Amino acid sequence: MTSMPDLAPAARRMTDLLAGVRDFQLTGPTPCAGTSLGALIDHVNGLTLAFTWAAAKNLPEGGTQPPSADASRLPPDWRTRVPEQLDALAAAWRSPDAWQGMTQAGGIDLPGEQAGNVAMNELVVHGWDIARASGQPYDIGRAEIESCLAFVAPAVEQSGGNGIEGLFGPAVDVPQDAPPLDRLIALTGRDPSWTADRG
Repeated sequence: MTSMPDLAPAARRMTDLLAGVRDFQLTGPTPCAGTSLGALIDHVNGLTLAFTWAAAKNLPEGGTQPPSADASRLPPDWRTRVPEQLDALAAAWRSPDAWQGMTQAGGIDLPGEQAGNVAMNELVVHGWDIARASGQPYDIGRAEIESCLAFVAPAVEQSGGNGIEGLFGPAVDVPQDAPPLDRLIALTGRDPSWTADRG
């Protein structure tokens, strides 16, 4: 049976986090090494489009490319554009058809179910990145974390913890009894204790 997590809560949370980002923070660091907050928001801008196209299986002519992470490419109207795209993303993945068959995201062909789970994980993990980089709280439901862990943990195990190019870096060690969110963040190659002032 196809797992179809609801992307709407993660999309709404991302919208709220973006609203809390102040302009001066855009040049600051994020938990993604070498990536400024502005560059990360540019990446979110691109991935919302890529995974909406993937859900609808309505790809641009010539296929898709991996979303950029370049602050200079962040559109001036990102504060209104990205939330609108997040709404569209969540709506697109409410269709059962989105989770069926093959599709493409970032130039990679993959099953619809896998694309939907990648989209969910991107929203959850980059939401955490943006929250940490901008000093905002990150309140997330256990069901979303478990959904992401069910997707990420087997992939990381298969890679031997060495990371997966284009998805996440080498896993970070955390205690066995670490909270589920910390485990997820560590599996994607991030230090759960990261803060902007130490970044």
